[in-house]
Amino acid sequence: MPITPPNKPVLAAFDFDGTLTYRDSFLLFLRSQLGYLRYINGLSGLAWPAARHLSRQMPRDDLKADLIRRFITGFSVADLGNMSDLFCQKHWSTLVRSNGIAEVQRQLKQGATVTLCSASPEPVLAPFAKRLGVNLIATQLEEINGVLTGAIQGKNCRQAEKVTRLTATYGDLKNYHLRAWGDTGGDKQMLEAADEPYYRWFN
Repeated sequence: MPITPPNKPVLAAFDFDGTLTYRDSFLLFLRSQLGYLRYINGLSGLAWPAARHLSRQMPRDDLKADLIRRFITGFSVADLGNMSDLFCQKHWSTLVRSNGIAEVQRQLKQGATVTLCSASPEPVLAPFAKRLGVNLIATQLEEINGVLTGAIQGKNCRQAEKVTRLTATYGDLKNYHLRAWGDTGGDKQMLEAADEPYYRWFN
């Protein structure tokens, strides 16, 4: 890996799903924590929205919002947090790539500021970020009086929104030597903004 240019702190941003993991974490979370029957029944209700998305009549972000609304509405923030903790404990060893973990640890040892930057819901990824010892930027969920409304707060954290959220959190990215890891078109703008882009580096 190239030597970091002098006089610039390093910001290392890792996509999560498919980059540090073998598969989508949110769908696995829903199936694992809600039960197979509830998971299948919920997905059946998404058949028409999914068909509209595939035919390019519904944006990906709208499909994601529908998924979250169907499964998450009415959960308390505390309950979702507890479910996320259990999910992380149960699936860490089979979900997260060992070579991805090693790279995160290497960046930390080099003194980089390290963050996950993901479209998955923030509460679901919080235990993974905590276990990795890194910061977290992810899709935020709206809550009122400790109860999730099923709506996304702000925008789905993918594509240009990843750069927007990184900038909102850390300031002008030109002040950093940015390293970024991603694996899909949802990471395109983040990779383009990086001094060192790594596409499907751990696959």
